[in-house]
Amino acid sequence: MKIQIFGGGCAKCHQLAQQAETAAAELGLAFEMEKVTDMARYAEYGVAITPALAVDGVVKTMGKVPSVAEIKALLK
Repeated sequence: MKIQIFGGGCAKCHQLAQQAETAAAELGLAFEMEKVTDMARYAEYGVAITPALAVDGVVKTMGKVPSVAEIKALLK
């Protein structure tokens, strides 16, 4: 599974990455984490607001930091 975090490195971006990693670990998933900071790549995925979370190339959330429980639901 590939988890992508879109954002320039703000506090919310770091929080989203940390919570996504926690959620995946708690579910026992094998995953690769990618932090996407190149704005040109945002457009490729349709990301208009950061932070954003994508799972296997599909954007799941934008502009917010979901809870660990919410992220777990998105990863299942």
